[in-house]
Amino acid sequence: MQVNLELDEQDLKHFRLIMREAQKSTLNAAPETIVAGAERLLQQIAESRVPEFVEQRLIKLRLMIQMLSDPEWQLPEDDAARVINALAYFCEPHDLIPDHIPGIGYLDDAIMIELVADDLRYELEAYQDFCEYRATQPPRAGIKPRTSDITRDDWLENRRKELQSQMHRRRKQMFRSK
Repeated sequence: MQVNLELDEQDLKHFRLIMREAQKSTLNAAPETIVAGAERLLQQIAESRVPEFVEQRLIKLRLMIQMLSDPEWQLPEDDAARVINALAYFCEPHDLIPDHIPGIGYLDDAIMIELVADDLRYELEAYQDFCEYRATQPPRAGIKPRTSDITRDDWLENRRKELQSQMHRRRKQMFRSK
């Protein structure tokens, strides 16, 4: 059975309002507490049987958490604050739809993940690009170019700076176009 769900602007406005309320309620929470709440949700869902549409969104939530803790990505403080702010909903103990309801209990979480992933799309794209680059580039340790020694840290730093700069440019363009 397939069920399609379409949210109009009014519906999205309602979800964004709920997100803002969650962000207000976690305003004084430590970033670690917010991240732990999102990780708890991931663990809770891993122990449940959830529909594929929820499972697909969890990948994005995991990616948001990973980008915060990846020592080679080194997300700038302002960008990390944006991600933590986006994770606020997931550390709230009360959902719109109680999680224990089979089939739809995580629907609100999936919708929120989709909304915050959309808001953080440039951050997620840049981080995914960085991870792919890091995974596909051959190790460069021991390679000695004629002019200087280039380490793995050097080439990762260059790629990180390039991608984070691109991420900031895209976000500024998006805000200008709204």
